[in-house]
Amino acid sequence: MNSRDLIHGLLTKGRYDRVGLYEHFWPETVPGWVPQGYPTHTVLRDGQEVVEPVDFHDHFGFDMDRCWGPFETVPIRGQREVLDESDEWVITRDGAGAAFKRWKHHSGPPEHVDFAMSSRAIWERDYRSHLLDLDPTRIDFERARDTLTRARAAGRWVFYGHLFAWEIARQSLGDINLYQSLVTDPDWILDFNRVYTDFFKAHFRALFEAVGLPDGIWLYEDLAFRGRLFASPRTFGKLLLPFEAELVEFFHGFGLPVVLHSCGCVTQALPLVVEAGFDALQPMEIKAGCDPLAYAQQYRDRLAFIGGLDIRILETNDREVIRQGVTDLVKGMKTLDARFIFHSDHSITTAVTYDSYRYALSVYRECMAY
Repeated sequence: MNSRDLIHGLLTKGRYDRVGLYEHFWPETVPGWVPQGYPTHTVLRDGQEVVEPVDFHDHFGFDMDRCWGPFETVPIRGQREVLDESDEWVITRDGAGAAFKRWKHHSGPPEHVDFAMSSRAIWERDYRSHLLDLDPTRIDFERARDTLTRARAAGRWVFYGHLFAWEIARQSLGDINLYQSLVTDPDWILDFNRVYTDFFKAHFRALFEAVGLPDGIWLYEDLAFRGRLFASPRTFGKLLLPFEAELVEFFHGFGLPVVLHSCGCVTQALPLVVEAGFDALQPMEIKAGCDPLAYAQQYRDRLAFIGGLDIRILETNDREVIRQGVTDLVKGMKTLDARFIFHSDHSITTAVTYDSYRYALSVYRECMAY
């Protein structure tokens, strides 16, 4: 059974014979492993030979591959105004009217600075109309095609990944304005989500018709933080769930399973996740309060699970601690007969050594068979 068949089976209650394998990394992590022995190769970039790390999907034998953000979602394309800059950071305003401070020499969440989309009137006057029609020039057909070709040649399960309405709203309105508007102007949020749901369906349909179908979809929607949701289950159920469910149904119409990513403690949202029809949940962040084994106990007949390995275990770089943590998680999920894909509870940080991560994978492979 190749990786593509395995992941399809895990996500759709089909055939599978082992726990799947995938991972996200901080951008600096894999390059930082090169001095620790991570292999490199020489490639041509703009006519110049460049030494860079080999592809981690191939190197680690991952079962999944992704094409991230295959189309642009900001209302006004090509708009990037530099507001301020130093040697360490730059503040820019984007085509949604949002200004962010981003670091130049390391990754990390951008600092929220200012949001022009501060009312429904401004949304309707300046931004809404830019999202109503299909615009094929927004779609990166070439990158999607290249990703599909590469992943299929390797036998991997390939997905298109994108932020959806909640995350786009957070990045367009800003957190405070969004949370206030959930109460003071819910009709605006309903309209925002309606417009973006139609926008996503039109652009994904165009992408599918031009390039072909991936194996699945991964939607990134951070619904929670440490210990709780950003909004009540009732609010999410009224203002967001119908659109999530509609988009999931749209993808299911093409035979594509859908994974939901949400950071934070999503326990209260799980009934909504199931009701919306999502096929899998990722990453089940331990330090935020998630409990993968409890989730599997309750929802294993409705969801597959991706993640749940506390990154702090790997960051100890202690082989005994890593062995115990990996074994407990993998065997625990198998004992519950959960459909499981091994992954950290967020992504691999620079505090994890190359040797530690390889050791974690060796332990996973010892106990991956169902």
